[in-house]
Amino acid sequence: MKLLKIAFVAGLAVASALPLVGAATAADYKDEYKISTVVPAPFPWGLAAERWAELVGERTDGRIKMKVYPGAQLVSGDQTKEFTAMRRGIIDMAVGSTINWSPQVNELNLFALPFLMPDYEAIDALTQGPVGEQLFEILKDKGVQPLAWAENGFREVSNSKHPIRTPADLDGLKIRVVGSPLFNDTFSALGANPTQMSWADAKPALTTGAVDGQENPLSVFSIAKVYEVGQTNLTLWHYVADPLILAVNQDVWDSFAPEDQEIVREAAVEAGAYGVEIARKGLTGGDDSAVEEVRAVGVEVVELTTEQRQAFVDATRGVYAEWAEKIGADLVKSAEESIANR
Repeated sequence: MKLLKIAFVAGLAVASALPLVGAATAADYKDEYKISTVVPAPFPWGLAAERWAELVGERTDGRIKMKVYPGAQLVSGDQTKEFTAMRRGIIDMAVGSTINWSPQVNELNLFALPFLMPDYEAIDALTQGPVGEQLFEILKDKGVQPLAWAENGFREVSNSKHPIRTPADLDGLKIRVVGSPLFNDTFSALGANPTQMSWADAKPALTTGAVDGQENPLSVFSIAKVYEVGQTNLTLWHYVADPLILAVNQDVWDSFAPEDQEIVREAAVEAGAYGVEIARKGLTGGDDSAVEEVRAVGVEVVELTTEQRQAFVDATRGVYAEWAEKIGADLVKSAEESIANR
């Protein structure tokens, strides 16, 4: 009886301690987790980030509070430093561009290979297939936990001088590009004068005429009203796409209880799908309302024929071949096969 009594008392002690263990785990969570993005809502990018934060907050009953910090403000406006900052724990989470992360993750340059992806099905074949899985494994190895894909969209080219229908029409134009050597090489091959600058600096440069043009998804062109700074010529050429990745610093991820990890992951998947839906609105399924909206404000929109697009493909084949080797021939081959079998 004495032994039973001791065991009973010990059991009570363990049982009473269990809630305290759970409380200690919750207490270890930060008061706020910072999500880095380059652009805010109402851009699809910002909307996906906000949806992620909202879903997690609701489903964890406030245990995990996430807040979006747009404008790459957590890295002083230098969007190409975002991945490094997240890996080091300077920022907790990000909805980041594969382009902006490519200086640190070379394989992400895959999506910037000129004219690799002809349509949205091709993007999906990569992000939702073996290529996407392989890229996520690479990110994990670098200390970042990737959770889901979102989308910024196909990047189109605009300028203030004249319509672009052939590579010759780009000759000598100063085009703002993101900070990626691959973008420099692509536009140089087309005869343009690429100028690297952050998005924060791009619109002022377009306003003053320091640069003649820029390349961005149509949603960015429309929401940011880029047409108001002289960008009245827009060519839809789908030369590269800009998938986004919802990810978490590895140490932050490991600090979450397993059930909270699952909540954060599922919320990321839902938020990413929502971002893709918004990014493609008015551009797919026979709905071209997004294109008509920019035409309605006086923008001349050029939609290339198959033959016209092929001229740009041919002009950038050397860049494609050179960078395919840099990115990894096997990865590029796998991407080409995934697209061919879509």
